[in-house]
Amino acid sequence: MPVDSIDPVPPNSIVVATDGSDDADRAVGWAAEQAFLERRPLTVVTAAHGPEVPTAAWSATSAMYSWDPGQALLDARAMAQEAADVALHVHPGLDVTVVARIGDPRHVLVEISRDVPLLVLGSRGRGPLRSKLLGSVSAAVSRDAGCPVVVCRPQHQDERARQGVLVGADGTPESLPVVEFAFQQASLLNLPLTVVHAVWDEVGAVHGPVMVSPRETGLDQYRVLLGESVAGITSKYPEVRVDLRLARGMAEDCLSDTGALWNLIVVGRHPVDSLLRLVTGAVATTVVERSHTTVAVVPQADPRVES
Repeated sequence: MPVDSIDPVPPNSIVVATDGSDDADRAVGWAAEQAFLERRPLTVVTAAHGPEVPTAAWSATSAMYSWDPGQALLDARAMAQEAADVALHVHPGLDVTVVARIGDPRHVLVEISRDVPLLVLGSRGRGPLRSKLLGSVSAAVSRDAGCPVVVCRPQHQDERARQGVLVGADGTPESLPVVEFAFQQASLLNLPLTVVHAVWDEVGAVHGPVMVSPRETGLDQYRVLLGESVAGITSKYPEVRVDLRLARGMAEDCLSDTGALWNLIVVGRHPVDSLLRLVTGAVATTVVERSHTTVAVVPQADPRVES
């Protein structure tokens, strides 16, 4: 199993980040299963971040800090190797590469995300205070990454059967990569897919998020938009059972899974330099924070770029 701190991450591999925690191990297990299903190699990445000391002050204060980059890299490699062993326990024979880097994990992972198909992270539960890992790494990476980012959230110990994959669709051409990602996952996992479009009106404002009955009238324009969201994709995945639903309420409320009802939630995010990113980025971050299940944040196409 190669250990690498210089060469780039294999571009066709699924990448999972680890910090040695149980939360990271949960993400490693998910990534190993995904790599097996997609028949891709898996790369386990650990980033060793040095002490926060200004460069100009380093010489004067170096005696106070015993941080050794070489030793830190060795420690990071060892940590990544332990996570790789977890992946191999899930799927013996999986092609696993171990990579160690020196740098801020947020910057390291965003840089890696530009050349790989999928990046997987763990996150801690929120508790009384907002999770440091979610705030400093998971949210930052899912906001800026160049590929889909899967955040494996802590889950309730609930033995009920879950309802499959949930994806939000706004009916725009730019959201097609988000919907198609959800179809791909539903096909890989052999799960049903529910495609939801959130309608904001007076009823949603008063009663909060609620699924609209298929028998309710007066919403034909939204049902047409919902149908257009999956047009051309359903024929590519005929094996996926699809349920098109309207919901009333804010998009982040309709997509958040506080009861661990779904196996996977898929939400879109506009390009990082787009003004719409301020809206969709907030939606994605809120869904990740609230949900008790795995959430995938998928970059949407840039509407300013003509095909």
